[in-house]
Amino acid sequence: MRVLRFGPSIIFLRTPHREAVKAAISQVFGVEEMPTDAAIRNSSEFETIVFVTDEWKKETIPPERAFLLGCHAPVVLSTIVNRKLPVEKVHVEGTLILMRVPDKVQEGLQLLAKKYGGEIMDIRTAFDEGEAGDTIIGVTRKKLNSPIGPEDIEGAVLIRRDFLEVYRELTLDVPVLLLRLMPEWKEITIKIYDTDKRYEENIERLMMVIEDLDLGFVVGEGWDWDYPRPFMRVPVYKLKLLTWEDPVRVKFLLKGLEYRGYKRLCDIDVFIEKKKISWTSLGKFSSKFELAKKAREELEKNLSEEVLERLRRIEEVLVRKVED
Repeated sequence: MRVLRFGPSIIFLRTPHREAVKAAISQVFGVEEMPTDAAIRNSSEFETIVFVTDEWKKETIPPERAFLLGCHAPVVLSTIVNRKLPVEKVHVEGTLILMRVPDKVQEGLQLLAKKYGGEIMDIRTAFDEGEAGDTIIGVTRKKLNSPIGPEDIEGAVLIRRDFLEVYRELTLDVPVLLLRLMPEWKEITIKIYDTDKRYEENIERLMMVIEDLDLGFVVGEGWDWDYPRPFMRVPVYKLKLLTWEDPVRVKFLLKGLEYRGYKRLCDIDVFIEKKKISWTSLGKFSSKFELAKKAREELEKNLSEEVLERLRRIEEVLVRKVED
């Protein structure tokens, strides 16, 4: 689970030759200008958003259109200097750190503002007022490996301190902050069993889903034994997950990994306080096959395209092994 990540770097280029600079950036970096909100929404960690404005502009208020460049700010600036683009001045925005808070967003903003001496405001105002030496913490409920636009950032804290200093403190403080916001964290145990012992592939599938859906923190994992019947001992891979999700929902989603069609790939059991969650408690389903089908549909609706493609490739190998 990721609760912190950097946003894009934001650079303003001041120039009396605005159209020439825009054409050069488009040619050099192979991108076109786009709406500013779309640039923010489509940006990934450490990418760079560039605004080209008139040289007399002083404030760092984002205009309506921007360039989204898939490289880090130092690469962008060195390219601009080395190619001698007609830029008079460069202004850099405050560094954006995104923080995921699943609940109690306003309380989270107040905690951050008090802890780091910041001011609460909306993200657009924070961008307008923040300068190069400042830090902006944007708070969102969305998982951080998904696209996050301005509309997904429910509030921001503008901190007039260097981001390295703030970030070092924040990485240490995050567990305590989250515990104050979510004291009802749950620890669940997940066990995988495969009669054909294809544990490597099944563990990889499980970890991909946990990470991509941001289901929680894996706080322990390793091999163990299970006893499905008296005097029968089978090896299982076990992991402990610290989560803010409903354990029943976690169980439902993981049911989508047990089958590919009618071919069973593994058994996945979920325990809360040492009590196994029964599949019959997940809803009114006529069979495990119907449950697995519904769970798979939910998985495919929520997983990213990249992870879903990787998952299908692994499962093709597993199905071939079953058929062999």
